[in-house]
Amino acid sequence: MTVLPIRDMAPFLAGRPAVLARGPLAVILVEDDTAVAATLRHHLDRGFRHILLMSDQPQDLPDAMAAQVTQLRYDPRRPAAHVQAVNAVIRAVPTGTWLYYGFNAEFLFYPFCETRSVGEMLAFHTEERRAAMLSYVIDLYAGDLRACPDAVDLDGALFDRTGYYALGRRGTDGQIRERQLDFHGGLRWRYEEFLPADRRRIDRIALFRAAPGLTVTADHRFSIEEYNTYSCPWHHNLTAAVASFRVAKALVRNPGSREQVRDMTWRNSHRFDWTSQQLMDLGLMEPGQWF
Repeated sequence: MTVLPIRDMAPFLAGRPAVLARGPLAVILVEDDTAVAATLRHHLDRGFRHILLMSDQPQDLPDAMAAQVTQLRYDPRRPAAHVQAVNAVIRAVPTGTWLYYGFNAEFLFYPFCETRSVGEMLAFHTEERRAAMLSYVIDLYAGDLRACPDAVDLDGALFDRTGYYALGRRGTDGQIRERQLDFHGGLRWRYEEFLPADRRRIDRIALFRAAPGLTVTADHRFSIEEYNTYSCPWHHNLTAAVASFRVAKALVRNPGSREQVRDMTWRNSHRFDWTSQQLMDLGLMEPGQWF
């Protein structure tokens, strides 16, 4: 095991180190100590060239993994913590670099990810003249909160197989935005009374290309409107999914909900089998023109 040295984020990124020269790169914000190594292993297995780990606590990782991970000192528990971290990375990497961002205990899936690398998938997406990819955050949760009081069960994870829907997204002028939708479902829908209105959506542009002036917002959208679209005007494009224990963890920890949420299962709970095919079969991921 290796204890990663913590580097200060600003000088590291300002130095434009070699690990930032080529993507795809992943940015993982570590909010607690849950499934950190599993999260990193999952994304390295998908083919990310390097991971920037944002945390204020030293991380102890397997030796084989440590060379592909750089830990940067950062407080990921501040409100909208992803904004400063992701925007700093956007400014530091070469224009056009593909980036992913997520949190610990979140796991990226895309069509056929078991046999094709994230680099291969993004090369195809780039050829379709797309600079971002819509992802649905699929809430995972434990079936037995007495056995798993943090609501995390990697071996027996459940998710909602139904209950997802989309609404037209309105701009500041009140008009529906072209090729943009607000997606809802999962724990955020079933326990919406415990979540602020601006945190109930499950759509996130988790994969995107760095561009001059590009910034991410607190609600996981981008300053370039085309990045927020689900597809090009001509046909369906690839979409991805982020399988996430993040909301489940929050529901059992936050004072406003922990006494109310005793069992997250319902009639539409289903065993998560950790495959892209399951997500595609349920319409939670779109292969587009990629086969």
